[in-house]
Amino acid sequence: MTTKLRVSVVGDGSLTESIIMGLKTRGHDVVSGNEIKKQEKDIDLVIETTNLDLDRKKNNLQEIEPFIGQDVLILSTCLGVTATETASWLKYPSRLVGFAAFAPWEGAELIEVAPALQTNSTYLDHTRQFFQLLGKEIEIVDDEVGLVFPRILSLIINEAVFALTEGIASAEDIDIAMTKGTNYPMGPLAWADEIGIDDVYAVLAGLYRNLGEDRYRPAPKLRKMVHAGWLGKKSGKGFYNYKIEE
Repeated sequence: MTTKLRVSVVGDGSLTESIIMGLKTRGHDVVSGNEIKKQEKDIDLVIETTNLDLDRKKNNLQEIEPFIGQDVLILSTCLGVTATETASWLKYPSRLVGFAAFAPWEGAELIEVAPALQTNSTYLDHTRQFFQLLGKEIEIVDDEVGLVFPRILSLIINEAVFALTEGIASAEDIDIAMTKGTNYPMGPLAWADEIGIDDVYAVLAGLYRNLGEDRYRPAPKLRKMVHAGWLGKKSGKGFYNYKIEE
C-alpha cells in the first residue's frame, strides 16, 4: 500500500468528519462519493460510516461500487450491522472489511476490525496497513454487531438510561456514582453524549434485531431522543445541554 492514498469517505456517521480530517492531516486525498460518480476518479479505498439507517448504508455502498475498481478495499462501520451482512449487499463482497470505533476518532488508539465471512485475507492485510498509516493499532475480532468496546459500553449506557427512566437517580448522580465508584473516565450518560446517542442506539438496536435477546433491548428513552434529534454534544442537547460552537 502506498503512503499517500486517495480515499472516498461516504455516509453520515458520527466519525465521518473526524476521519476526513485525520486523512487530510496526514496528507491523503479525500474524494466524495459524488465526485467519484461524476468523474470516475481512481481511488485506493472507500470508507462507509452510516450506522443507524441501514437502507441508506446499503444504498451508499451499492451506488458507489460500479464506479470503483473490483479490487478496491471497502471499510464499513459495523456498529449497527455485521460486516457479513454488509458484504452481502455488494457485487464483489470479498473486498469488504468491517470496523468499529466510537467518537471521538482522534482519541482512539485502537480500532476494532472484523472480516466478513466473505472477506479475502489480502484485504485484511490492506486494512492493517491503512490504519497503521493513520497511527492506529488494530485488534481483529469476530464479526458481530458493535464488536467489543462499542457493544459493552452501549450496554452500560443502556442500563444507566433505564435507571434514569425509573427515577433511581438523576443523570448527574448516575454519572458521579459511576466515575467515582468505578474510576470510569466519564459517567455513562455524559459518555453517551460525547459518542452520539444515535451511534449508541444503533449498536443496541442492531444487537436486539440480530440476536433477539431482551438484554439488548434499547431503553425507550434512547429511541425517543434519537427521534427528537437529541444526539448529545453534536446536536447541543442530550442528557445534558451544550453550547454549539459556530
